[in-house]
Amino acid sequence: MIENIISTVASEALIDTAEQNVKDILNIVFNQTTQDNVVVVYDTKTFLSTVLMLAYKRCLPDAVFIDFNMHAPEDIRVQLEALEASAFVALIQSTNFRLDAFRIRVELFKKKIKVIEHPHLSRISDEDAKYYVDALAYDPDYYRGTGTALKNKIDAATSCTIDSGGELLVYSSPFESAKLNIGDYTEMRNTGGQFPIGEVFTESQDLKAVNGRLNIFMFGDITYKINRPEIPITLIIEEGQVVDCENSIPEFDQILSMIRKVEGVVWVRELGFGLNRAFTKEHTVGDVGSYERMCGVHVSLGAKHGMYGKPGFKRRDGRFHIDIFVDTHTVTLGDEVIYNDGGWRV
Repeated sequence: MIENIISTVASEALIDTAEQNVKDILNIVFNQTTQDNVVVVYDTKTFLSTVLMLAYKRCLPDAVFIDFNMHAPEDIRVQLEALEASAFVALIQSTNFRLDAFRIRVELFKKKIKVIEHPHLSRISDEDAKYYVDALAYDPDYYRGTGTALKNKIDAATSCTIDSGGELLVYSSPFESAKLNIGDYTEMRNTGGQFPIGEVFTESQDLKAVNGRLNIFMFGDITYKINRPEIPITLIIEEGQVVDCENSIPEFDQILSMIRKVEGVVWVRELGFGLNRAFTKEHTVGDVGSYERMCGVHVSLGAKHGMYGKPGFKRRDGRFHIDIFVDTHTVTLGDEVIYNDGGWRV
């Protein structure tokens, strides 16, 4: 039995924590009060995917569970296509499930089906699985209260200064209307997405109004995993573009060269305010898409940012969106300090 195998590797406490966090997500975020019309597609290729599968089985014992690697793709597709609106699907993926041209989450959203995704779990080590599980904890008062407050302040701001240890990056422009990833889908077209969650993001209305220097302690490399240099890398940014950097390492130079080769210059676009307090500078997971929610600031490099259209930027021309993580000391919107000592102050 796989339950017996996993129990010899993981403490029962980790599965217990995962169960509680999944239960809160189902009840609070998705209002999932029935197990009818519920499907969980999973694999057991990694320790973390197995932990999550067991947690979902405890929470949804009467749901349909499908082992992705034990069924033909066409059979899985048939079962998913048979679901009705308001059904719930969980995808627990060591990589990213493919069903030919059937883009699972996109196609399910078209049918008004609720979806929660846990992708790319193979990028997360067994030792770091506990941080991922902790990051699934859902505190509605914190996420919805702090997230909404941040959005309101961002939308009203006309400037922002990020202090990353004495280096200042200044946004001398209002911001695009901030987007929320806080587990509240009442005003959204689709219900669900990738978990863990916890983020408010925007970008400068005028991309050229971003100037200064920025220390980063982590960045996403070409394998979509986090890379942590021994000392922070300092970016020099002029008119919204990275023009130089100090204390760089070959892996980061490779990122910059790759972007410049295709796009010509390295734009700074997304400004992300992560809310998830389980992810810190010390508590990390390898997958950039998960760690992106860490409590602090991240920005993106490259012209790609589909949420916000800009004059002169064609969606198909933007190839790169590389997340980098700021060694944030303070964030100031206008004259108000909204982040210090590792937390949001709103």
